[in-house]
Amino acid sequence: MRPGFVLALVSASSLALLGLRPGAASVPLPAQLADTGGGSQLITAQAPSTGSTSGTLAWWDLKDGQWVQAGTAPARFGANGLVEGASRQQGTKTTPTGLYDLPFGFGTKPAPEGTTVPYRPVKDDSWWCQDNDSQSYNRWVEPLPADCRASESEHLNAYATQYAYALVIGFNYDRPVKGRGAGIFLHVNGSGATAGCVSVPEDAMERILRWAEPGKRPHVAIGTVDGATALTRY
Repeated sequence: MRPGFVLALVSASSLALLGLRPGAASVPLPAQLADTGGGSQLITAQAPSTGSTSGTLAWWDLKDGQWVQAGTAPARFGANGLVEGASRQQGTKTTPTGLYDLPFGFGTKPAPEGTTVPYRPVKDDSWWCQDNDSQSYNRWVEPLPADCRASESEHLNAYATQYAYALVIGFNYDRPVKGRGAGIFLHVNGSGATAGCVSVPEDAMERILRWAEPGKRPHVAIGTVDGATALTRY
């Protein structure tokens, strides 16, 4: 992510952590990506390596043909690091890398003032079905359908802290592949690494929800500094 301080003071090692090549510090990270989703808003979530459980998240606006950073926050990833989204397996506590849309937001708290993305309030009977045998696999359901076992699903209201504010990450969402994974969100930090989601401090989630505009087609790109899951390949 592009740093918010004088680039001349950034060391080569710091540039590597930010996904920028030495000598290319003036190039914003989104401009180095193969694809940004075709919109004018982008969130980048980058970890130093696939084994990392923390990194940096930034959100960007495309203005007059140039990507401009709108904010940044420390990020947490899966307890077992990151893995290529196309080969991810459910239950591995890994965060899928790749480029994804952001279908809608939700939360146990009301949407922050100014939020324009679709936002669903979490209710007592709000669940995310993760049962591979269910027709509702990787979907928000109210109430839990008969073919979706509670033991294989998330009762969203049980995570009042993490799901105070959240955005659904469109991993395995449009045409779900059973066994690949369900319920991957951008949400508020819990006590440590996630079960596969990306998390940030609560104030950052509030700012992101106010910033995101459906008409600008925001996406999220998740990846590492280099290697097979390098953020710049997405």
